[in-house]
Amino acid sequence: MKIRAHLETLPPYAPIEPFEVLSARLGRTPDQIVKLDANENPYGPLAVVREALGKMEFPHIYPDPESRALRKSLAEFTGIGAEYLLAGQGADELIDLIMRVFLEPQDCILSCPPTFGMYSFDAELNAARCVEVPRNADFSLDMQSIRKAVETYQPKLFFITSPNNPDGSLISPEVMDELLSLPTLIVLDEAYIEFAGEKLGADLSRIREVPARENLIVLRTFSKWAGLAGLRIGYGAFPLWLMPTLWKSKQPYNVNVAASVAAQVSLAHTDDLEAVVERLKQERTRLFSALQTIPYLKPYPTQSNFILCQVNGRDAAELKTKLAQEHGVFIRYFNKAGLRDHIRISVGKPQDTDVLIKALKNL
Repeated sequence: MKIRAHLETLPPYAPIEPFEVLSARLGRTPDQIVKLDANENPYGPLAVVREALGKMEFPHIYPDPESRALRKSLAEFTGIGAEYLLAGQGADELIDLIMRVFLEPQDCILSCPPTFGMYSFDAELNAARCVEVPRNADFSLDMQSIRKAVETYQPKLFFITSPNNPDGSLISPEVMDELLSLPTLIVLDEAYIEFAGEKLGADLSRIREVPARENLIVLRTFSKWAGLAGLRIGYGAFPLWLMPTLWKSKQPYNVNVAASVAAQVSLAHTDDLEAVVERLKQERTRLFSALQTIPYLKPYPTQSNFILCQVNGRDAAELKTKLAQEHGVFIRYFNKAGLRDHIRISVGKPQDTDVLIKALKNL
């Protein structure tokens, strides 16, 4: 027996470890851990969501394969028709689904690192190539090199994130318009858009443009703003010409009933969620100011629920390890080009900021 050749050399994706694993490794209980490494919402789901999950009537019945009730709620939330919307197990499933639909072996996608690692991982998983156009030193896009790469490689898909992970920067409207003029399908990942702008990012999102464009896909998730990371629920807006192929290519029961219920109840209480997001944005401001007082850190302005920091005069990987082992504080370190002297810190609760800053000063 022989597996597909390209999978033999595929490097595994490095996910964030769960509480129980971290707890056992450090000999600390979960309440003794400050987890700021995965951009999760520290407040978790709304109380009404937790209540609804406990009262589910039909968890023993297979879910609606078309997620009709959820898509109706999403249509009201996004302002576009349900016929443009598809739900998935987080945006991750939809990223892989898009690639499986479009990519033949050795086809290529375009990406602009440093950014979300799943784009290149899923491309390799699908036996495709990921052409990378590195960002500028300030994490802005190198538009001249992007245009040249599109002309040279003719990528079928261009994955771009706004706000970008790991630096939290937004793509300006002018640059986004330029990207949409390129002869390729733009997949705009808005996983963190609710933390930018006003009204949960509604003033900055491009999702309402999808019905009028043939080359724009917008992906969203409930993991961050709604605190549903553990339930794996996201969605995308797609051009109508693509929807029939997506419907027959996805797994039939891809969205489980618990995730669907949690998402629908969340969408029915967006005012409450907006208050949570505002609380995190206020704490983001406080955390940024506090990080500026740490002499060996240079925090970058951000429009997301995390802050990227350049580490000066000391080893960033060692800093991450010491914070975990000595203080039970977990942050993210990327052993990748352009980021080896950086750390990323998720915005937590005020008490999390206090523990983190005290630990950073002690180190």
